[in-house]
Amino acid sequence: MSTTAPPAAMLLRRLRRLSWGSTAVQLLILTVVTFGLLAPLACHRLLHSYFYLRHWHLNQMSQEFLQQSLKEGEAALHYFEELPSANGSVPIVWQATPRPWLVITIITVDRQPGFHYVLQVVSQFHRLLQQCGPQCEGHQLFLCNVERSVSHFDAKLLSKYVPVANRYEGTEDDYGDDPSTNSFEKEKQDYVYCLESSLQTYNPDYVLMVEDDAVPEEQIFPVLEHLLRARFSEPHLRDALYLKLYHPERLQHYINPEPMRILEWVGVGMLLGPLLTWIYMRFASRPGFSWPVMLFFSLYSMGLVELVGRHYFLELRRLSPSLYSVVPASQCCTPAMLFPAPAARRTLTYLSQVYCHKGFGKDMALYSLLRAKGERAYVVEPNLVKHIGLFSSLRYNFHPSLL
Repeated sequence: MSTTAPPAAMLLRRLRRLSWGSTAVQLLILTVVTFGLLAPLACHRLLHSYFYLRHWHLNQMSQEFLQQSLKEGEAALHYFEELPSANGSVPIVWQATPRPWLVITIITVDRQPGFHYVLQVVSQFHRLLQQCGPQCEGHQLFLCNVERSVSHFDAKLLSKYVPVANRYEGTEDDYGDDPSTNSFEKEKQDYVYCLESSLQTYNPDYVLMVEDDAVPEEQIFPVLEHLLRARFSEPHLRDALYLKLYHPERLQHYINPEPMRILEWVGVGMLLGPLLTWIYMRFASRPGFSWPVMLFFSLYSMGLVELVGRHYFLELRRLSPSLYSVVPASQCCTPAMLFPAPAARRTLTYLSQVYCHKGFGKDMALYSLLRAKGERAYVVEPNLVKHIGLFSSLRYNFHPSLL
């Protein structure tokens, strides 16, 4: 006598077969495991990832960053104290040819003693120039001190080693007595002074304007050499107003106003989608090729790259200077800006025509001029400098934080 299995048992057997044999269920399990378990576990300490657990890690990581910056500031101070001055037996000023190809102008104010931000920046540039050797003979370091007081110890120390322009040396005007000049307008005027001083003093082909809390990356000079001598010979790049060397990591996600990133994001899906589909079909012993599966893996890879953080995938471009990308610039921020000499002169004229204030700093002023004057500007990715300053020169920050 035959017996029929209960409906519940038959349904359970079908679900078991479905759970292991169905492509849809396998891909669902992959999605849940990836985005619900593996990625959060792997990325919860990545500062610029959507999986970052801010309430768990931010305060501790900010304090660790500040402590590390203090140590690096002390190391930079010892670096210069142990070097002979330019008047000593071994000159350490990096002297370029009579007419430099590139002037590296570091703009500095006195802020937050102990961190020695400007010493960190200049010491790193000096090390990299020494490593670069003859290839960087046309590069000139130049310090622009825009501190009103005479208490800027680090600028005084650097004056033994690097040519310095002091904006307020010998002046008696008091910025604080002029209510019409706010800190944002003063910052713009300081920027104009330093850019103009660089042009007048050296008449270079290019001026790299660096703020005193932007430490150069190891690859900065090979990348600039490649970009300026090869890539910027292209017609659409040749007449650019400026090239930004830094954009905040927190603003580098794909879901942002820059439409070029959407195209890149889709390209990531088109590249990784077929690759992951081939791997899945091979290991799952599936015959042929499935367009729905490829669509899934395209969206899967796009979501993973965005949630983990585009910033971390951009780091792969550091493998070679030719892999760095140049894309249209957005408005924030100005830690490191490169100007061709003709464009620098146009920039001086443009900035003299605008007035900066809270909510409209010099970065927004420069960006607004692009459309108003019919200019173009670009940003290089990944960044060529690291922003180390958690203390702003424009506003007080009693609780510095990495985010």
